[in-house]
Amino acid sequence: MTQSGSSASVKAARIAAKAGVLLCALAVALLARPATAAELAILRNGFSIRHEHRLAMGTTTRLYLTADDSSFTDVPTEEITGYEKDLSLPTSAEATATNAASSDSAKSGSAPALNEVVNSASATYHLDPDLVNSVIHAESGFNSRAVSRKGARGLMQLMPSTASHLGVNDAFDPQSNVTGGSRYLRELLERYNFDLVKALAAYNAGPERVEQYQGVPPFRETRAYVARVVHEYNTKKTAQEKEAKRKQASNKPPSKTPSHAQRALKPVATSVTAASPR
Repeated sequence: MTQSGSSASVKAARIAAKAGVLLCALAVALLARPATAAELAILRNGFSIRHEHRLAMGTTTRLYLTADDSSFTDVPTEEITGYEKDLSLPTSAEATATNAASSDSAKSGSAPALNEVVNSASATYHLDPDLVNSVIHAESGFNSRAVSRKGARGLMQLMPSTASHLGVNDAFDPQSNVTGGSRYLRELLERYNFDLVKALAAYNAGPERVEQYQGVPPFRETRAYVARVVHEYNTKKTAQEKEAKRKQASNKPPSKTPSHAQRALKPVATSVTAASPR
């Protein structure tokens, strides 16, 4: 082999080696990325959470609710029974959701997890967190940057006038939005003597419409909205009741006479009611 031929062979070998290194690096990078695509995380409690992608972190799985990772919620991995492709059409709020970065609260990187926000707001206004989560799911699909065609914003889809009345300065801030939305939902429940169906109808269509029609307005959107929230909330409560019965049965002693603790255990009620003030 000539010297020029040998040099060409060496160059070719070096190029091939570099290409191999690049391919390996690309493969590692792809493997390191979290799972992607719009999916539904199916939870043991009967809920499903739509997310853009997820990241498993041992006993916790982080579900990213937006493509830009500005909103996420952490769920115990053991509570997720599986994943499904989200084949549903996006809601009007999700379809027009903005992808801009959040303001100062998002930039700080110290915003509390969504479940903490919901639990805190629910405790403040004496609401069931499951009910608040059901409303958030129906309103925005857990998208904190959602904007509807009518201009409602954030997780609980507050209109600018409603947000102003509730003292919410930034409707895209999850904590402010959920706190304001929970307060509004509580006000509606009290207004309709804790009739959840009327309160949900008023949340969607406005109190004026509910009073005009003496109940749920004959609007397809409102009726579907109320049915969706009530169904999801009752599904959650039914799952809790079954789990309580299962635990009760598994902890039952050999004796046919139940212990005092077991006699005191009661399944969670499946009726659609809100918690009364403590």
